[in-house]
Formats: sequence, C-alpha cells, structure tokens
Amino acid sequence: MTPTLRTERLLLEPYVLEDEDDFVTLFRDGRVSQWMGNGPASEAEYRALFGRIFTKVYAQDLFDVWAVRRNGRFAGHAEIKPADVAEGHEIIYALTPDLWGSGLGRELAEAIVAHGFDTLGLGEVYATVAAPNSASLAVLDRIGFEHVRDMAEDDGSITRVLRRRAAGPTRQG
Repeated sequence: MTPTLRTERLLLEPYVLEDEDDFVTLFRDGRVSQWMGNGPASEAEYRALFGRIFTKVYAQDLFDVWAVRRNGRFAGHAEIKPADVAEGHEIIYALTPDLWGSGLGRELAEAIVAHGFDTLGLGEVYATVAAPNSASLAVLDRIGFEHVRDMAEDDGSITRVLRRRAAGPTRQG
C-alpha cells in the first residue's frame, strides 16, 4: 500500500477519486505532457490512466504512486516503479508549472529517492529524461544522479537514463 510521505513543503499521499480533474489538468498541460511518457494524450486517455491507478496499481499493490500536495492543494504527481528500460526502479514526477523554479522539484525527487532507498531497500534508483529537458536533468544532477546511457527513440529523439546509487547497505540490489 502506498504510504504517505512528507517533506518540508510537500505532502505525498495516495490519490483519492476527487483528484481526477487535477490529475487530468496536470497531464493535459503541454508544458508537462511533452516530458511524460509518450507525450500529450487525449483527456479520455488521461481519465483512463487515472482510473487504472485505482483498478490496477492500488488494487494489485504494484508500485507506489502519489498525489503531491502543497498547502492542501494539488501540486503534482509522483511514483516509483519497476522499469525494464532502466533495469530497476524508476522515479517519475511532475509538478504544476506554477511551482516550477521553486526548488520543489528537487524536494520531491529527493523524497521519492529516499523512499526507494530507505523503505523499499533499493540499491539504486533510475530516472529517464528526454535530453532537451534541461530543468529535470539539472534537478537530478544536483541530487546525485549520474548519466548511464542515452537511448534513441523511434521518433529520433534521445532519452537519457540516469542512476543514483544508495550510500549504504540495502536489502535489495
């Protein structure tokens, strides 16, 4: 079951059904969706994705996925999940654009990574980032992620695979 996490300024908690419109609004924003998954999708696809958080991810306890809140308001999305492309667990996060540049991306990424190391016992955590997404690459660099390799996508774009290793002993590789 996805636990609740707290940082200095953020609350990460499991989604509730009332978050659907905020989730869809976040991912329909082109400034966000251009960096997520396969890029922009339809409102219906995002609503279906939100539904699968409950019917699949939470129902089968597949991985941790959170609604991110700041001062009681929806502020973004976060998850940590097994990923074949990274051959380990990958962090994924997005904040509403009005919060960009506030240091909250770093705070959010650090919280997810800490959960991976401290709670899940992972020895390393990955992130995949589109090469032109310099803001996310800078955030991850500042918190200790290292470039592992580049992947060429079908559309000719490049995705960077990054990794951060745990500092101490862990339960898993």
